Amino acid sequence: MEPTRIFETQDGSHSIFSEKYGVSYHSKYGAIQESQHVFIEAGLYEVALSKKHIRVLEIGMGTGLNTFMTYLESNQRNFSIYYETVEAFPITAEEAKQLNYAQLLNAKEEETVFQRIHQEDWGKTIQLSPKFTLKKVLDHFEHLNYQKQFDLIYFDAFAPTAQPELWDKKILNIMFEALVSGGVWVSYCAKGSVKRQLKALGFRIEAIAGPPGKREMTRAIK
Repeated sequence: MEPTRIFETQDGSHSIFSEKYGVSYHSKYGAIQESQHVFIEAGLYEVALSKKHIRVLEIGMGTGLNTFMTYLESNQRNFSIYYETVEAFPITAEEAKQLNYAQLLNAKEEETVFQRIHQEDWGKTIQLSPKFTLKKVLDHFEHLNYQKQFDLIYFDAFAPTAQPELWDKKILNIMFEALVSGGVWVSYCAKGSVKRQLKALGFRIEAIAGPPGKREMTRAIK
C-alpha cells in the first residue's frame, strides 16, 4: 500500500494525498465540487439527455466519490446505471471509513452503501439498488480491452504531470474503443497535448468551463 494521508478540501469534503506521486486524488478547492462539475454535470447529465440506461466506465476509482455520487443520482433521477470502475491501487476499508462524503451529500442513510462500494469483492457484479449495478475491476488501465461497451467514461487518473503514461495515445485509444458511437469521455484535464491526442483518435473535443480552481476541463465525443 502506497503512503497516503487524508485531508480536507476547501468545500469541506475529504480527499487523499498520494505521497508516492505527490498529488491529491481531487482538487484542493473541493472534492465534491469537482466531481459534481466534471463527472456528474458535464458527463452523466449530458448522456442522460438521450439515454435512460447508461453504462459508465470509471478510470480510477480512488476514494469512491464518483461512484457514490453517481449511485445517488441514479436513485434520484429517472435512469438506471451499470457502473464499472477500474483501480490498480485501491484505498483501504479503514481509509474509506474516515471519508465524510455521505455526511456532506446529505446521504447519511446511504453511508452503508458507500462502505459496500469499498468492501465488496473485486471482479464481482453487485446490485446496489434496483437502478444501480456495480462491478469493480482490480487492474492496470493498459490491460483493459473493451469494445463499444460504454456510453460514458469518467477519466479520473492522476494528472499527466504525475503519471504521463496514463494519458498517452495507447491508453486513450483503449478509451476510444470502449465507447459506443456518440459516447462521451470527460476529465478534469485540459492539457493541450491530451486534447490533441484525443482529436487524432477521432474524438470531437469540447473545452468547457472547469470546476472551482480550474479554467477549463475537457469533454470528448466519439
